[in-house]
Amino acid sequence: MVLTLATRESPLALWQANYIATQLRKYHRGLHVKLLGLTTRADQMLTAPLYKVGGKGLFVKELEEALLSGRADIAVHSMKDMPMELPAGLSVPVFCRRENPLDAFVAVKYTSFAHLPAGARVGTSSLRRKSQLLALRRDIDVHFLRGNVNTRLQKLAQGEFDAIILAAAGLERLGLATHIRHTFDATAMLPAVSQGVLGVECRSEDKKTQKLLAPLHHADTAACVLAERALCRRLGAGCHAPVASYAEWCAASQALTLRGLVASPDGKTVLRIKQIGAYQAAEALGLSVANALLAAGAQPLLAVPV
Repeated sequence: MVLTLATRESPLALWQANYIATQLRKYHRGLHVKLLGLTTRADQMLTAPLYKVGGKGLFVKELEEALLSGRADIAVHSMKDMPMELPAGLSVPVFCRRENPLDAFVAVKYTSFAHLPAGARVGTSSLRRKSQLLALRRDIDVHFLRGNVNTRLQKLAQGEFDAIILAAAGLERLGLATHIRHTFDATAMLPAVSQGVLGVECRSEDKKTQKLLAPLHHADTAACVLAERALCRRLGAGCHAPVASYAEWCAASQALTLRGLVASPDGKTVLRIKQIGAYQAAEALGLSVANALLAAGAQPLLAVPV
């Protein structure tokens, strides 16, 4: 049997695609997974922040079109890049076990964020990171930075930035963890929704493919993802506002702890809510934390143009 997997062609996307292909072959002897490499609009439009040119959907539009047209059977995504709403006819039935969800501080000269001098130039493409960095330190300059991981590391090495902030999971997957000076604790830098999680998307009616994918699903990770995405969906937030959400599953207490954050882009206002809820009611927990954030005054922050 041949399964066609749609993927972006960046080094990290190809690593993710090959990882899923390898896992599938472990469970299904004789299965052939063929990669369909595609270039998305997000890969082509690197001179502006995503929130100004169409949002996270630019990472997945061409892959989803390949699924809907039948050119591909599955697509692999970093879930932090997935829009909150999926096109009709598509679903994400599989969330792989979460890897490192934290943000990494990467620098050549400086060993930690605290050691950066006043006025240091820090690169990130994320409003979520920008607002939290400025909340931690008002004396740094945060500047726009996009491109694949290697491109960003090259710009750092060339001295365009004093430091850059990247997802730790991406660096670890690419064998570049030695660049990490430290990771930010979630209480200091709340991660992006579903950061560190790979999801596999397919056609909703394709039960045969969903059965093949089932062994890759990690239920505890799925509960965390459902809670985090429910929060973000309730707030109506994509990449146009500094929003973060991070759930942790505790086997001992059989409960989910969900932290949510909404901030102003300049980091002067940061709203944080934490609640604990039942594993079986992950989405309800996400809605509860989102409603608490709205009650605390999040709506004007979500509406502020940036």
